[in-house]
Amino acid sequence: MKKLLFLLVLFSKFTIAQVNVSVFAKSKIAKVSPYIFGRNNSFSSTNPNSTLSSEDFTRIKDAGVQFFRESGGNNSTKYNWRKKLSSHPDWYNNVYVNDWDKTAKSLQKNFPNAQGMWSFQLIGKAAKTSTANFNDYGYNKSQWWEGVNQNLAGNGELNPTGNKAKKEGDANLYLEDWPADSTVGILKHWFGQNGIGLDKEKVQYWSMDNEPEIWNGTHDDVVNNQFTAEELIQSYIKVAKKARAAYPAIKLCGPVTANEWQWYNWSNGPIEYNGKKYPWIEYFLLRIAEEESKSGVRLLDVIDIHFYPNNKNPQEIVQLHRVFFDQNYAFSGANGVKNVNGSWDNSQNKEFIFGRINGWLNKYFGENHGRTLGLTELGFDKTNPNVTAVTYASIMGEFMRNNVEIFTPWSWETGMWETLHLFSKNTFKDLLKTESADESIVSVYSTINEKNDQINLILVNRSLTSIQKTNVKINDFIIDQSVANRIILKNIPNSETFFSESKNAKTVSKVNVINNELYIDLEPLSVSSITLSGILGTYMQKVLAVEPTSNSKISVYPNPSSNSFILKNIETEISHLYLTNLGGLLINDRISLSPDFRFSIPPSVSSGVYLLNIEYTNKDKTTLKLIIN
Repeated sequence: MKKLLFLLVLFSKFTIAQVNVSVFAKSKIAKVSPYIFGRNNSFSSTNPNSTLSSEDFTRIKDAGVQFFRESGGNNSTKYNWRKKLSSHPDWYNNVYVNDWDKTAKSLQKNFPNAQGMWSFQLIGKAAKTSTANFNDYGYNKSQWWEGVNQNLAGNGELNPTGNKAKKEGDANLYLEDWPADSTVGILKHWFGQNGIGLDKEKVQYWSMDNEPEIWNGTHDDVVNNQFTAEELIQSYIKVAKKARAAYPAIKLCGPVTANEWQWYNWSNGPIEYNGKKYPWIEYFLLRIAEEESKSGVRLLDVIDIHFYPNNKNPQEIVQLHRVFFDQNYAFSGANGVKNVNGSWDNSQNKEFIFGRINGWLNKYFGENHGRTLGLTELGFDKTNPNVTAVTYASIMGEFMRNNVEIFTPWSWETGMWETLHLFSKNTFKDLLKTESADESIVSVYSTINEKNDQINLILVNRSLTSIQKTNVKINDFIIDQSVANRIILKNIPNSETFFSESKNAKTVSKVNVINNELYIDLEPLSVSSITLSGILGTYMQKVLAVEPTSNSKISVYPNPSSNSFILKNIETEISHLYLTNLGGLLINDRISLSPDFRFSIPPSVSSGVYLLNIEYTNKDKTTLKLIIN
């Protein structure tokens, strides 16, 4: 007994803290939407002669992009599909060619299984001519400067400093009226009997314009500070009803809010309605629910928001995924949320914006409402590609967990192609319940295939500097392999590394499967993928002899050692070596012995005291104590 206590004390000296993760193979908690593997502006261009390069085409295809938002953000609000023109609010309001027909045809030709997304215009005006453009090339050869937002199209007068023109241009010279019938007319043009022949099932999602809360800044040639939330609601309703009538299966996405402030505020604060103040998105949902109740027409399918946090600290950036659903996460960028209850409350710093929206949906539309969530623009500080990769992976993982339907980042930085490729090529359709003992640092996003014979693990280590020793236990699934491949993204350089399926930054290492568990050292700021094969069932651990025995002169040295050992004084031919812990639990049953009687312990085995079990060809057995340091 004293010997056993001594060994247990000795073993505890080598124990290293680890993050324990449990995966539950029989607990499917969500369906993974393929449309979270999306992007903005893959095909879009203001140059009518531009084409997608072969390099870009291969990168998009091999990365696994499955959702293409191609309307163009601010440039979509005054798009004229009849004339293929758009007014550019971030460039003097100049009008340029913008051919959505060409983009949509190219998308459906090259990516026939993908979804494309475009938008309707709710502002009531659309581009009509480029003849009133400001001569930007003549001014400074079309170079960016602080004044590119001046309203100079329509004979405005240039101000050599600042972003306000000396004299505003006349919008009537370059814009025309664009009522609901006009904007919805694109559906007939694209999908109608005499249209251009697009497959409407692959253009099912439509944005209800773009960031209307800030039109008094981005589109101030049309909208001023007196433009109200209710005016936007009325325009929305008119367009939504006509769109639903023209295309009953359409997915209407709104309100397409600009950023965290606008999630809760219209202009400078909440909205008063029937004697109560509401945050903007709640008011929007309340009013749409009221109008649906009156008309019987479904007006909304996906609640669509944008997010542009200004965090600069990498430790904060890698936690941005918690903004959407984590009710306990105090967001350092919390601002608009302080008005969530109708008046300023500086103590409010928990966003969980998608969690709030789900609550408002249940409140106003009832349970089983069938509405989903989407983030169609995201941009965050590009501190370094590894921070970017981990942050993007974390957001995709959380969206998988919580049934988000659409995710299309706007800013696209180094590290994102690699991460998208890792997710789109390895994850399955059903997300599994997975628990991590330290979710803020290590997350595992687990999915299982339709046959229930493969599980994929996406492992994320958010620590900026530390290796995280991680133990992943697979429950209700019997793994049929002793070694698995781990595909790893780490140490991504500043220049782009993803070019194709065969040319990218991923590396591969081996992970030993021991008693249906994996022991992995996750590198700092890394994302990795492991796919395991097996069957659903309960794994029964093999327990072996626990008493060290020695019926021969055989010995092992050096002992202790880090991982390499040699057997001495061998008298009988050895048939099998395996390793157990002091309790007899099998650790590794595939130890290979070289002709000179050397053997190594896999690096996945932690430091500690173990039992080396030796079986001979004559059926005799010997057990030796083995110390790994």
